[in-house]
Amino acid sequence: QVQLVESGGGLAQAGGSLRLSCAASGHSFSTLQMGWFRQAPGKEREFVATINWSSGEPSYAGSVKGRFTISRDSAKNTVYLEMNTLKPEDTGVYYCALQRRFSSRFEYWGQGTQVTVSS
Repeated sequence: QVQLVESGGGLAQAGGSLRLSCAASGHSFSTLQMGWFRQAPGKEREFVATINWSSGEPSYAGSVKGRFTISRDSAKNTVYLEMNTLKPEDTGVYYCALQRRFSSRFEYWGQGTQVTVSS
């Protein structure tokens, strides 16, 4: 059974930093990409960043580009999200997701970790 376990959320002040981690386990298939999504209260879940598992090429939402950095450790099946210059609008539940190779969507999701940024 595939499990994605996130950690590293919490409370930060505006301008501060947090680092999220997500460890994937329980699968033997090849990963196409992993990513981070977030959901603010009363809003729909939105894309934050993804990383191609083979090449390491990242992709970012415009709202976080230049402030957030996604990276991965293939040996540990872990993806990270380094969040700097945090803003109150970054507040939300952050979800890790995994897309299998040859799949058209993110099929596996973590339970989410809360990030709260105070002004």
